[in-house]
Amino acid sequence: MRRWFLTAVVLTCVAATAQQTVTLTLDRAIERARVSSVSAEAALNALKASYWEYRSYRASLLPEFNFEATAPSYAKSYSAYQLDDGSYTFVRNNRLDFAGTLTVDQGIWLTGGSVSLKSSLELYRQLDGNYSNRFMSVPFALTLTQPVFGVNHLKWSRRIEPVRYLEAQAGFLEATEQVAMNTITSFFNLLSAMESVNIARQNLENAARLLEVAKAKREMGQISKNDLLSLELNRLQAESDLTDAGSQMRSSMFKLSTFLGYPEDTEIVPVMPGEVPAVDVTYGDVLEKALDNNAFSKNIRRRQLEADYEVAKAKGNLREISLFAQVGYTGTSNRFKEAYDRLKDNQIVEVGMKIPLIDWGRRRGKVRVAENNRRLTQSRLRQESLEFNQDLFILVERFNNQRQQVAIAMTADTIAERRYQTNVETFMRGRISTLDLNDSRVTKDQTRLEYISELYRYWFYFYQIRSLTLFDYVAGHRLEFDLNELVKR
Repeated sequence: MRRWFLTAVVLTCVAATAQQTVTLTLDRAIERARVSSVSAEAALNALKASYWEYRSYRASLLPEFNFEATAPSYAKSYSAYQLDDGSYTFVRNNRLDFAGTLTVDQGIWLTGGSVSLKSSLELYRQLDGNYSNRFMSVPFALTLTQPVFGVNHLKWSRRIEPVRYLEAQAGFLEATEQVAMNTITSFFNLLSAMESVNIARQNLENAARLLEVAKAKREMGQISKNDLLSLELNRLQAESDLTDAGSQMRSSMFKLSTFLGYPEDTEIVPVMPGEVPAVDVTYGDVLEKALDNNAFSKNIRRRQLEADYEVAKAKGNLREISLFAQVGYTGTSNRFKEAYDRLKDNQIVEVGMKIPLIDWGRRRGKVRVAENNRRLTQSRLRQESLEFNQDLFILVERFNNQRQQVAIAMTADTIAERRYQTNVETFMRGRISTLDLNDSRVTKDQTRLEYISELYRYWFYFYQIRSLTLFDYVAGHRLEFDLNELVKR
């Protein structure tokens, strides 16, 4: 294979002098894009958001400790008071309150209810008269709140949220692989653009050299005027092609440099990838790994659970029956210490219910809507799964075929280059026409660019399979990341 990049070619075609020159291999470009690109930063921020959402969910399952205090609450007001004779008078209330409450709340995973333990102390100080104090203590009160037939929200959240979190982690890995695919596209766009510059420059040099030879032959009468004019047109076309190729190369270089986080005026010299790795995959293996690792499978599971949850919630709303029970002790006294002596029982039991007698089928209708939405979701999930499997099969077939396509394109590129060089020498000896020479030149240019295109397809397919399976087929292990390290960034 001929040497890919020529520094002199790049420096000739870049109009402005760059502050920095960076030679990039494909692996190095991908590695930098995973760290420095805006897309990678967005994927990381999405992962962090999911991480803290899951941390908040896990914290909600643990006991919650709360302290509430009022220190102080002052009130001076008048209220009506009925005397024994039925008449009313107004009594002034001038008081100062101090209160503090410590509570511990815990959801009950099994039943969906909640239990609370409370301890409180309240001081009531009357500011009129003898300025008396009154204490009321609740050393402890245990409270149970339990919906009897309602949906267990805690149970459903414990089923849905872990799946959502796994989906977010797999989504982060897929996003980083998508960053790699975007890098591959920009990298090979620059490769093609620079090769077009290289081709256009070589063609201009050859056209100018052949034109000089043709002018000498024309003076000797060895070629026709038409052939000479054709070669002049070739030289003018080569100049135009070099100008267009240089503009396209600068645009591609700007896109890649900004995508990778380099300064805008950075000159990037991409290195043509060498041999492609000998990787063969099977549809069954790729499908198995995709279903195990891909965010799509987690997304399917989460949406199915959410549809089931909506049905359960609609059925739970058909009737509302709740249990409230509280047991504990309380004490009152004019002295703080005595407020905790001679405690008295404090018990409350309530069973509340709300059962619709006539709602004209509204709640039943909501159940039907939820059930139909679940069936609709199931149909969509089956269709999406079918399309996912079909796309995966096509991708595997294309990838397994692409390595051979790269080898064919490389051989064709070598042959076309040798054919063109042979035709140039033959033309200079006057044995072929300009039409044959132009045909070999066009073929040479096309096969070179096609070889780069085939290389691009191989690497794009390779990373596309990585993004779907979250598996590195070269290293032979699953793609992983250090979550704690990423969250610290």
